[in-house]
Amino acid sequence: MPTTITTPDDPALESLCEQLHQLARETDITGQWPAEQLRLCGEYGVFEWFIEPEWGGQSWDQEAIVRGYLALSKACLTTTFIITQRSGSCRRIASGENDELKSLLLPGLASGDRFATVGISHLTTSRRHLATPVMRAERIDGGFLLDGFSPWVTGAAHAEHVVTGATLMKNGKATDEQLLVALPMDLPGVAAGEPAQLVGLSASHTGQVLCENVFVEERWLLAGPVENVMSLGAGAGTGGAQTSTLAVGLARAAIDFIEAEAAKRAELGVPLDALLRDYDEVYEALFAVVRGEPTCSTELLRQRANSLVLRATQAALVTAKGAGYVLGHPVGRWCREALFFLVWSCPQPVVNANLCELAGIAE
Repeated sequence: MPTTITTPDDPALESLCEQLHQLARETDITGQWPAEQLRLCGEYGVFEWFIEPEWGGQSWDQEAIVRGYLALSKACLTTTFIITQRSGSCRRIASGENDELKSLLLPGLASGDRFATVGISHLTTSRRHLATPVMRAERIDGGFLLDGFSPWVTGAAHAEHVVTGATLMKNGKATDEQLLVALPMDLPGVAAGEPAQLVGLSASHTGQVLCENVFVEERWLLAGPVENVMSLGAGAGTGGAQTSTLAVGLARAAIDFIEAEAAKRAELGVPLDALLRDYDEVYEALFAVVRGEPTCSTELLRQRANSLVLRATQAALVTAKGAGYVLGHPVGRWCREALFFLVWSCPQPVVNANLCELAGIAE
């Protein structure tokens, strides 16, 4: 059995990341669910980082988690993205008031024996403009009746539970109240839609979860019904440091590639130095936010991380030349994966800033 990783400085983390890196190419080409990567993460104790000791976890502090995520995302962004969705479900379960669910689900999630994911984008950034909520809940005796869909759920077909939300309906009209549930995927009327074919990270098997008049017992309730249920408890918000962390980790992979090539090609020295300076600045800004001593807002951090990962991966492609454009080369994969940060949980101010930069408009 592998050694359990207990700190981000643990040599076992480097060993795990090397294995994830080796598996990433085939996963990207085939689009198959990275079951082996997730199994390895479970064996190395990665899932324990996010869960309290009383439930079998290690409860790493935020700085340690960010360092762990940086290493993982540099090795395999698909696996790391799945872990963020998995850990997001764990946080919502752990921060709720349903102690029965905590004892039922969290030990298995800490060990890796269970898999849960989260589908709450429709309560934060996705489909918010629609007049009728895409996921609706009606209170009935013993629980709630869920009808509709959650548009973006990672690994739903592989999950036992999906932490998802719905808008409470009364007399056929939407109220201002929302609720969160740990939705069992084996309930009658629940189905995982066909995963979307994405530009990058298709192996994350992200797609819709459909609910057709699904009865969810009260015991699966995590929070609500209340106004703005997403503001309760702990969870990754849009534009938060977690998304920026994964962008910085991917940027590091691209910069390391350029650095290795620069040892043989002197003309790469100047652009490499510029990218390294930018990386160091964004890295420091990231940890300043994590430590609660921010030198910039989380939105500005996200904007800078997006810019860095896009420029670093494309610079790596220029460095690799035609070989990088061949399917299977890591640089091509990194370029596609970098585009994900333009759409993943991206608040409007960050979208606007990205558009201005891409259009060459100075803010």
